[in-house]
Amino acid sequence: MGELAKVRTGRAFKSSSFSPNGKYYVVTNKDIGGPQISTHMDGDRIDITNPVDIAKYSLSGRNLLVTMDGVNIGKTAMYSNEDAVLAQRVGRLTSSSLDFVHQITSQKNFLTRMNELSVGNAIKHISLKQISDYAVNVPQQTSERQLIGQTLSLLDNLIAATQDKLSFLKKMKMFFLQQIFPTKNHDVPQIRFDGFTDVWSHYKLGSLMRIDKEQEVKKELLTDIQKGFYVLAMRTFSMDGYIDHSKPYWLNHLDNVSDDKFLLPREFAILDADMDANLPKIGRVLLNASSEKYLLAAHVRKIQVKSGNDPIFIYALMRGNSVHERLKLEANGSISKRLLDKNVYKQSILVPNRSEQSKIGRLFFLLETTITLHQQKIQMLKQVKKSCLQNLFI
Repeated sequence: MGELAKVRTGRAFKSSSFSPNGKYYVVTNKDIGGPQISTHMDGDRIDITNPVDIAKYSLSGRNLLVTMDGVNIGKTAMYSNEDAVLAQRVGRLTSSSLDFVHQITSQKNFLTRMNELSVGNAIKHISLKQISDYAVNVPQQTSERQLIGQTLSLLDNLIAATQDKLSFLKKMKMFFLQQIFPTKNHDVPQIRFDGFTDVWSHYKLGSLMRIDKEQEVKKELLTDIQKGFYVLAMRTFSMDGYIDHSKPYWLNHLDNVSDDKFLLPREFAILDADMDANLPKIGRVLLNASSEKYLLAAHVRKIQVKSGNDPIFIYALMRGNSVHERLKLEANGSISKRLLDKNVYKQSILVPNRSEQSKIGRLFFLLETTITLHQQKIQMLKQVKKSCLQNLFI
C-alpha cells in the first residue's frame, strides 16, 4: 500500500486547546463509519494559526481516512474539508490513484487483515506501517489504476444517489400515510383529494378482508443459491415492510406452482409472527409492487380484499402506524409471538367510499412501484459492482 499512497496520520491536539467556536473541526476515529464522512458534524473544534500545522494537518483536497483505533479498525472513508484537521491515530492516505486505493481498502480483505493485525487489550489499534505493508496485486500503469478507480467510484456514486432518492420516496410515503388517513378522534383526514367531503365510516377489518391460510415450505429445502423461486419468509420481511434482499431465500424446485402459493403482482401479505421481543415486524403488511411473483413461506400470509373495496387502499390503511401498533398489542405467545386472525379482524377502522378509496389506492401504488424500481436499481448496480470487483482484481 505504501507504494500506491502516502500513508500518514494527524496530530495529538491537546484538549485544552479545543474551543466551541474554533475554526477547524477535529476529525477523529469516531467520525469514520461509512464510505463518506459528513461535513456537518458535532465534535471538538480548534483554532490553529501556525501555517506549517495548517498545511500539514488540514484535510483540504482529497483524502482517504482509515480508522486505527477502536471497534471500527480498518474502516475507511473519503473526506475533503479545508475547515477540518486530522487528529492522531487516524490514518490518512493520499495518492494520484486515490479512487483505486479507496476501492482496495473498502473490500472485506483489507478490513479483515487490519483486524487480524490489531493489538491491545481494552482498545485495539493498528500502526501506519501495518497499513503501508498491506499487499495486493495491482496494475503497473497508473492510468489503468485511475480508470478502474474512477469506474468503481462512479458506480458507488450512482448507488448512493439512488439510495438518497429511495430514502426521499419512503419519507414521502410516510408523510401521506400520516396525513391521508384520519387521526384519533377525527372522522376525516387532514388532506383529501378534490371533490371528496363525506365523513369516513367505521368498519371492522374482518368485514373488508380475509387472511389466507398459511403456506408450508420445508425449511431444509431453502437455499441462498439464486435459482428457482424467491421465498418470502420471516427473515426476508424487513422491519419497514419491504423485501429484504440482503437475506435471500430460494426454493429450487416446487411440484405444485398454483397461484395461491405465491404473492402475485399487486397482492399484499401480512406477517403473523415475530421472534423479536420488540415486535418490529409482526402485523406488518408487504405489497408486491413488482412484476415478479414470490413464494409464500410460514407466517407470511396473503390477504384477500372483499368485493367493493380497493385492495391497495386496504393495504395502505393497514400499512399505517396506527393499525400496526394496535396489532402489536394483540400478539401473544412466549418465545415466538403470534397474531391470531380474529385479533386482526376485530380492529375498527375508518373507510371512505369506493371512489375515494380508488384515488388513495392509485397514489400509494404509484409510490410503491417507484420505490420498488429504485430498490431493484440499487440491487442491479450492486451486482454490476460485484462483477467488476471479481473481474478487475486478481
